[in-house]
Amino acid sequence: MNATMRRTLAACVIVAVTGCSTPDATGGFASPNPGSVNTYWIQGPEGLVVIDTLRTPGDAREAVAEIKKTGEPVAAILLTHSHPDHVGGAGAFDAAYPEALIYASKATDAAMREDKRGFYPLARSANADFPAQVTYADRTFDDNAPLRVGGLSFETATFAHGESDTATVYYRPDTGDLYAGDLATAKVTPALLEGTSCGWLQALDQLDRRFPRAGTIHPGHGAAGPARALIDGQRTYLRRFRDLVRPATAPDSPEGRTVAPGEQKSIIEELERAYPGHPPVADLPTIVQENIKAVARELSAENPACADGLLAPVRAYVSAVNDGNLDALAQTFAPEAELVDVGRRFAGRPAIRAWAQAEVIGGRLTVTRIAENRPGYQRLLVRFAPGGQGGFAAYYAFTVNGSSITKAELTYAD
Repeated sequence: MNATMRRTLAACVIVAVTGCSTPDATGGFASPNPGSVNTYWIQGPEGLVVIDTLRTPGDAREAVAEIKKTGEPVAAILLTHSHPDHVGGAGAFDAAYPEALIYASKATDAAMREDKRGFYPLARSANADFPAQVTYADRTFDDNAPLRVGGLSFETATFAHGESDTATVYYRPDTGDLYAGDLATAKVTPALLEGTSCGWLQALDQLDRRFPRAGTIHPGHGAAGPARALIDGQRTYLRRFRDLVRPATAPDSPEGRTVAPGEQKSIIEELERAYPGHPPVADLPTIVQENIKAVARELSAENPACADGLLAPVRAYVSAVNDGNLDALAQTFAPEAELVDVGRRFAGRPAIRAWAQAEVIGGRLTVTRIAENRPGYQRLLVRFAPGGQGGFAAYYAFTVNGSSITKAELTYAD
């Protein structure tokens, strides 16, 4: 991509109804507000690569009409995550371009087929245009595996228990473009309905570390922009939202851990002052109220805390697991540290390193809450997903001395 093309791409802002495209770069279309959603197409040597398919077949057909103006074939379609507003139009794209395979990570494909949260029936009840049958991927790929489609090479990364149960981002190392789905959006009111704002914050930290050279993020909602700015903006919004809701869930608040009507009103007013004119990502009139309820339930757990509240070596351990960095993980432990994994004992850093190499690296670790916190000691409720998907709840207890973990004890949660 030449300098002129880069400047054109940087200036391309996707807005409601109208799409935008740049020669040999990235084009896009956004469905109307409320609940505007983006789809993108990228010019490759073998045709266009489409990312995400909008909420409904009608929206998708409008995007297809824009794509046809390019005169280019569609070589492949990539899905970032399983939420209805990003996969509902897949059938219309498939009908328009039957030769183009639809790709999804194994985690996203499983989430779509299982639909454990019942999002697809809910989407149908709320929007008659949502398809009666979701169109699934033709091809799946291993989570975090490189992908080559349409003559283009992508790095992929899968994140669990963040904005969605699982999400895949696509990164072009040759251009610095990062297609991040809903992990980092731009000047919109996000959906926090799943009550996983803590996990989302951790995913943003992981995203930031995973792609330090990313230049532009193309989000699932809102306009494309500088990667660091969008990640920081999303992180700031989530922290502010949590900080506003947290006092309303304190035991001594007017209605205890339940957010009182007056507290809700005050939170909404403060959000409107801080983020004026931010359209919702879903056509749900009460999205902010529902967000407050979901985050209140999340924060009402015993001793709620996010990764920011972790002791430094514990935070380093969590980061090393999620980065797949075996050396960094081993260095979080003191040379003579001890680790107990459901009764199995590993003494000394070399033994712990071997254990981690065999059983930890390649997995995803999400901190749900700090169950116990005192000087030099933290006990965390976590979810560990070997291989990056599925997983189980566990308690991780860490004893810390200075910058090192001296003892770790891992047990299953009841």
